[in-house]
Amino acid sequence: MKRKGKSETGKRGGITRRWIKNSLSAIFLIVIVLILTLSIAMKGYVYNGIQSALNGRSDELTNIFSSYGRKSASDFLRAARDYVEDFPNKESMELMVINQGGHIVTTSIGFAPDETQEMPDYSSAVEGTNDYGTWTGKLKTGERVMAVTRVIRNESGSPVGAIRYVVSMEEADQQIFIVIAALLTVGAVIIVFVYFSGQYFIRSILMPIRQIGSTAKRIAQGDFKVRIIKTNNDEIGDLCDTINDMAEELGQTEKMKNDFISSVSHELRTPLTAIKGWAETLQTGETDPQTFNRGMDIIVSETERLSGIVEELLDFSRMQSGRMTLTMDKIDILAELGAAVYMFSERAHKEHKFLIYDEPAMLPPVLGDINRLRQVFVNVLDNALKYTKEGGTITVTAEAEEAGFIRIVIADDGCGIPAEHLPNVKKKFYKANQTVRGSGIGLALADEIMTLHSGSLDIDSHENVGTAVTIRIPTFRKLENGTWEAAKGEQKAK
Repeated sequence: MKRKGKSETGKRGGITRRWIKNSLSAIFLIVIVLILTLSIAMKGYVYNGIQSALNGRSDELTNIFSSYGRKSASDFLRAARDYVEDFPNKESMELMVINQGGHIVTTSIGFAPDETQEMPDYSSAVEGTNDYGTWTGKLKTGERVMAVTRVIRNESGSPVGAIRYVVSMEEADQQIFIVIAALLTVGAVIIVFVYFSGQYFIRSILMPIRQIGSTAKRIAQGDFKVRIIKTNNDEIGDLCDTINDMAEELGQTEKMKNDFISSVSHELRTPLTAIKGWAETLQTGETDPQTFNRGMDIIVSETERLSGIVEELLDFSRMQSGRMTLTMDKIDILAELGAAVYMFSERAHKEHKFLIYDEPAMLPPVLGDINRLRQVFVNVLDNALKYTKEGGTITVTAEAEEAGFIRIVIADDGCGIPAEHLPNVKKKFYKANQTVRGSGIGLALADEIMTLHSGSLDIDSHENVGTAVTIRIPTFRKLENGTWEAAKGEQKAK
C-alpha cells in the first residue's frame, strides 16, 4: 500500500517537477543572465563615466602647461603647484604632481604620499607613446581607486614631470552594489511570482485532470452514469465534454448489448422450447400419424429458425472481426429479389398482409455475392413484415438508374420508426421496438454487406406512417468500366 501511495504521489507531482525543471529553470537562468548583463553594463557605464571625467581633466594639461610649464623641470613643478592649488575638484579626486625622477612631490590633499605604492598608470604613461596611462585597482590600504597619469614633456620631447589624477571607487562601487542588489531583489520577486502563479496555473490544470482520471477509471470499471463537472470553456472543458459523451455512448452500447443478449436468449429459447416439447411428445410413441407429421414439421421449421439465428450471430462475429468475405460473381439481381419476395409471399398471406412486387421487365446484372445479397433482401423483408400490422401492405420496387446503379425500395405502411431512433437503427445491438422479436443485428449486417458491395442501404421512416428501405448497388458494367474503389467513393459522396 505504501508503494502505491508513493507511486501516486510521484505521478501527481510529475507535471510540477517537469515544469520546475524546464520552465522555471529557464526563467531563472534568463533572469540571472539578465541581472548579470545589467550589472556589467551598469558597472561599465559608471566606470566609463569616471574614466571620461579623468580623461577630460588630463586633456586640459596640454593647454595649461603649453607655455612656461614645459621649459624645464623646475618650471613644471612651479606651474604644477599652481595648478593643484587652483584645482576646483579637490573634493572628488586627488591630484599628484610627479617630478622628473618619478617621485610624488605634492598632492592635493596635503598628506605625505606613500612612496612604496606602485603606480602602474605612471609606468604605462612613461613607457607608452601617447604620454597617457590609466589603472584601476586596490591600494595597499584596500581602497579601490581609478588613476590616470599624463606625462608632460618639454619642447625637445624629454619628460619634465607628470600629473596623476586618482579617484576613489568606493562610493561608485557602493552605488553599483545597491543597483545590483535592487536587480537581484526584482529578479527574486519575478521568480517567486512566476513560481506561485505557475503553481496556481498547474493546479488549475491538475485538479481537472485528476478528476478526469478518476472518472475515466470509474467508467473503465463499468460505471457509465458518472459524469465530469465542466468548470471552464477551454481545452480541459472540451476534454470533459468528450469523456462525458464517451460515457453516454458506452452506456448506450452497454444497454444495447444487454438488450441484445436478452433478445438472443429469448430468440434461442423459443425454438428450443418448441423442439424440446414436440420431441418429448413424439418420444412417447402415442401420437397418430397426423400429429407426428405436424410435430416433425414444427421441429424442422424451428431447427431452421435456430440455424438462421446462429448463422446470423456468426456473420455478426465475422463482421466485427473484419473476416467477412464475399464470393463475387456476375449475378441476376432481379432473379434473387424475386426469389426473396416469393419466399415471403406465403408468410404474408398467412399473416393477412399484402406483399406487392412491382417487378420490372429486366435489370442489368451486378457483381456480387449471391448468398449475401439474398441475406440483405431477406432481412429487410422480414423486418417489413414484422413491423406491419394485419391488413398492411409491403411494396417492393426495383429500377435501373442512369448513374449506373440499381435501386431497390422495400416500403411498408407499418408502425414506422420514431425520429429519435432513426439515426441508430443500423447500429449493432440497437432495437427501436423491444416488443418485436429479433436480435437487433440484422440491419447492421445488411448495411455492412451493402458497403462491401460498394452500395448503400438507406432508411426513411415516419412514426405511424411507414418505413422505406432503399438499397442501391452498382451494375456490373459500372464496375467494369471504372474501379470498385471509384464506385465506392461516388457512393459515399452521395
